[in-house]
Amino acid sequence: MTENIDNSTHLTQKWLAEIQSLTQQMTKFQRERDEAWESSQKWRQLYNTEAEQRRADTKMHQEAIASVKAEEQKFLGVNTEIGTDSTTAIQQQIAQFNSIEELQTQLVEVIQERDYLLQALKLEQENHAQTRKGLTTALGDAIDSLARSRADRKDAEVL
Repeated sequence: MTENIDNSTHLTQKWLAEIQSLTQQMTKFQRERDEAWESSQKWRQLYNTEAEQRRADTKMHQEAIASVKAEEQKFLGVNTEIGTDSTTAIQQQIAQFNSIEELQTQLVEVIQERDYLLQALKLEQENHAQTRKGLTTALGDAIDSLARSRADRKDAEVL
């Protein structure tokens, strides 16, 4: 009789230890899942912030380009109707200048504007490339983290 009680006690303790071990493993997995979720949320927030900044920059540059184009149209008074020969319109504008100095001044302004727009375009292209690189790296890190998390879960399930 004492032997049955000892055997029963031993089995009970063994089961309790197993339950405790499984509870600890489950707690660990839940914590890892929560950490992975928090990490993914942080990356998502960073991505959204960066994307919003890029959209704002793009909008600002588009507005600047539109403003410059409108100013150019206003200054030059070029007729933009369909079928207008742009070369003829430009030649007419050039003919309106009274002196070489006026023409040179206009040419300098147009070249400066072109240079500014080229710099703005180059900067936007560089920013875009940098953003793409950063987001690609972040996405790769998130995928690696997820893969490690899944591998850890599979390893734990095997145990």
